Amino acid sequence: MSTKLGAIHYVPKLYLKQWAQDGAIPTYRLLVPNEKIPLWKTHSLKGIAYQGHLYNYVIGGEQTDEFERWLDKEFEAPAEDVITRVIREQRLLPAQWRTLIRFAMSQDVRTPARYREFVARQSVSLQSLLNETLEQSVAELELAVSEGRSLRHVEDTAPEKFPFNLVIDRHPDGSGMLQAHTIVGRRLWVWNARRLLTDTIKKIPMKGWTILNAPSGLSWPTSDNPLVRLNYHGHEKYDFKGGWGVQNGDILLPLSPKHLLYTCVGNRPKNRGATVDHHTAQFMRRVIIEHADRYVFSTEPSDVHLIRSRKVCAKQFMAERSAWQDWNREQSEAESKLAR
Repeated sequence: MSTKLGAIHYVPKLYLKQWAQDGAIPTYRLLVPNEKIPLWKTHSLKGIAYQGHLYNYVIGGEQTDEFERWLDKEFEAPAEDVITRVIREQRLLPAQWRTLIRFAMSQDVRTPARYREFVARQSVSLQSLLNETLEQSVAELELAVSEGRSLRHVEDTAPEKFPFNLVIDRHPDGSGMLQAHTIVGRRLWVWNARRLLTDTIKKIPMKGWTILNAPSGLSWPTSDNPLVRLNYHGHEKYDFKGGWGVQNGDILLPLSPKHLLYTCVGNRPKNRGATVDHHTAQFMRRVIIEHADRYVFSTEPSDVHLIRSRKVCAKQFMAERSAWQDWNREQSEAESKLAR
């Protein structure tokens, strides 16, 4: 967890330190402003895989880091000892496997890459869903009133309320239009991530997981988007749109240069501690690299550039930097407006 409000590590340092030496980690950057940037550069763990105010949001007129503290308490801190046990190749108890799988799912929902995916998806579908839900609710209310009966009570077990507000646009004739408003951005993303890590996580199979070892002469890299949900149909036919409950879907998360958390949903696990054959391991390594967002991490410089070329574009590099610099202010203003 970060030590000050705002400096948020979306890939925890306790995880990345498995690839680091003396607090520094070799990094391959996938977007650079010019060709003079070295392919590999060593960064301190404190200075990489973080983004200011990523999970902080405005509530009651002030910004809170409550969600980040919750992630640390419920998912990161409990996993640190378990990851150490994996690296030492010690036996894991069922409760420790559960802790490890919970940590893996938390890594799936908290990165900037996942934020962009969420915003793109919700920008297309959310408003129509809100309108449809509101129309159904109003129709149910009107029907209940006309029939003289009370509405059915639904127990709300959600840890937080859906971040939206209702506005009545009153007309001169006394009628009005009820509208639901939300903002597709940080606040909604955090709400959704908490819902996934509170409710959906209960449906995730806790059986069928294993630890796979890298073969001699090869190591697992990791990235700033480290958990991979793979739809696999062949070494040249696959995508990253798999789900946690999709039959035969592959889920993998490197835990160290040697150890990889893995499951194929609905299938018997491989023998725990099994060493992957070199051909399969090369494919898995390729998948991990291809799934990266902006950074690939390894114990030492390697041939990552042969698997995935970096993009050299000063315009895009500066545009992304500028967008992130303005991001917290823009999100905070939108969150404050929604709360009025």
